[in-house]
Amino acid sequence: MRLAIVGAGPAGIYAADLLIKAERDFGVEIDLFEQLPAPYGLVRYGVSPDHPRIKGIITALREVLDRGAGGEDAGAQRTGEGTAPSGSIRYFGNVRYGQDLTLDDLKRHYHAVIFATGAIRDADLSIPGIDAEGSYGAADFVSWFDGHPDVPRTWPLEAAQVGVIGNGNVALDVSRMLIKHPEDLLPTEIPANVYEGLQASPIEELHLFGRRGPAYVKFTPLELRELGEVRDVDMVVDERDFDLDDPYVDEHLMKNKQIVVITRVMNQWREAQRARRAGEAPQASRRLHLHFWSRPVEVVTDDAGRVAGLKIERTAPDGSGGVIDTGEFEVIPMQSLYRAIGYFGSPLDEIPFDDRRGVIPNRQGRVLDAAGDQVPGVYATGWIKRGPVGLIGHTKSDAMETLECLIEDRESWWTPEIEDPSAMPALLSERNVPYTTIEGWHRLDEHELGLGEAEGRTRVKVVPRDEMTRISRGE
Repeated sequence: MRLAIVGAGPAGIYAADLLIKAERDFGVEIDLFEQLPAPYGLVRYGVSPDHPRIKGIITALREVLDRGAGGEDAGAQRTGEGTAPSGSIRYFGNVRYGQDLTLDDLKRHYHAVIFATGAIRDADLSIPGIDAEGSYGAADFVSWFDGHPDVPRTWPLEAAQVGVIGNGNVALDVSRMLIKHPEDLLPTEIPANVYEGLQASPIEELHLFGRRGPAYVKFTPLELRELGEVRDVDMVVDERDFDLDDPYVDEHLMKNKQIVVITRVMNQWREAQRARRAGEAPQASRRLHLHFWSRPVEVVTDDAGRVAGLKIERTAPDGSGGVIDTGEFEVIPMQSLYRAIGYFGSPLDEIPFDDRRGVIPNRQGRVLDAAGDQVPGVYATGWIKRGPVGLIGHTKSDAMETLECLIEDRESWWTPEIEDPSAMPALLSERNVPYTTIEGWHRLDEHELGLGEAEGRTRVKVVPRDEMTRISRGE
């Protein structure tokens, strides 16, 4: 069996690993295609650089790719010579589906394809002024500070007061990267251009907004604690947010141990705030304000059309886990604003797409057409399948569901015209696609680690795509 997987983030790599284990007795050859020169998707380009524990997942993903590559000569793979062994994974980076490779190409070379392209765009927030100058999507900012090769090298960090809309871990990552003193990021793998940009930031205050109360947040306790441990930053809370009577919290939410821990952390911040106001503790040079029960209703702009503030409406609990509007409005001054309200998938050439949900329509991973009928040979896994929900660990069970359906559908698979493994490298070379391999990723990985070692850091990422590709290909 020859299978193509488009997307080499956790979803695609886990799917490849599980499929090889499931088909151990029959043998399966998997070609993994990734649009970026380096693998790992959002683990490399969606996790803030001061999260080395989370990035440890890369170690497990690398083991899958290396184990799947076996003893294959990756140099031979690059030139189109040699073949992939049974039960193997070949990695083709810097290959764009829909540009370098089409659905017809996949049908000619494989029995089926799994799309694991994830969700990398920002979800929309439909309020007046959201498109003003100085208003940004969190996903774009995350891509910038993670050194994504397809975003500009500079970022406009010119605001002393900044707002972030969202109460999830991405909102915390964005807030922490904005408010943290850049020198405290030097031990991490932060790219040089990002460090220089953050150094120039005049930020003094950051405002974080959530529509519901403190007990409803989607943060993990670890992320929240890390935010409160940022050096020389005071955590500022509004006591009004903790005084509202909400029976739903005690009856339901406080049974969750994570919410109990989160509540404890916020109570510690409240105590520290009282101590500062009483003159019993020093004031930090930067402040992070948490605004709960705050629904964004409008981005206020100045005469030049730039962000000048965020108008919010105070909400209140409805007693059943929701909120009601109070008609009480407030404007928080700021000069830039980030929305971190979720990611959204992107459509793929010749593949059905749900524009409302941002996913490939599917039933348990089987891709469906507009009439709701199964599209033979085409499957989905990860966020492009289920939407941007769940942590990385959920990706394995999600992939297993898709693979069970794929294996069950053997009779409806494509019949490839070309089953010679050397044909795909030859096709890409013929089209002048400078693709990268597992061997190439090792070369780039060692280069980045070497750059970091020279500066006493973990790693220094190479950012430009052409430079990543040249290093990977040994050119």
